[in-house]
Amino acid sequence: MSTNTTERTAALLDGYYDSWKGGLATFDEARLRSLLAPNLDFEGPIAGRRTGAEPFLQGLARVVGTMRAFHPLQRIHGETEASALYDCDLPGGRVRFAEFFRVAGDR
Repeated sequence: MSTNTTERTAALLDGYYDSWKGGLATFDEARLRSLLAPNLDFEGPIAGRRTGAEPFLQGLARVVGTMRAFHPLQRIHGETEASALYDCDLPGGRVRFAEFFRVAGDR
């Protein structure tokens, strides 16, 4: 396992969460666009399946707009894959999220 690519994957995850974990006041859409692949594939229990960065960003902004707190629980990352487990305090209560990422190039 290459340390450089593993560190790069960790840095991408840091940038992704740092861009929105502080809530809507710190939501950095430009930074997120620079990190997300334009053709990303997202699937979730609430939003269903979304293809492309733009639909994903719109949905993320809606969730972040209602988020009261972000509680990271666990992250795992390797050269080209990563996962994160976290809780968010939303209007209906605390919700657990699990995300899985594939990294290619700088996204």
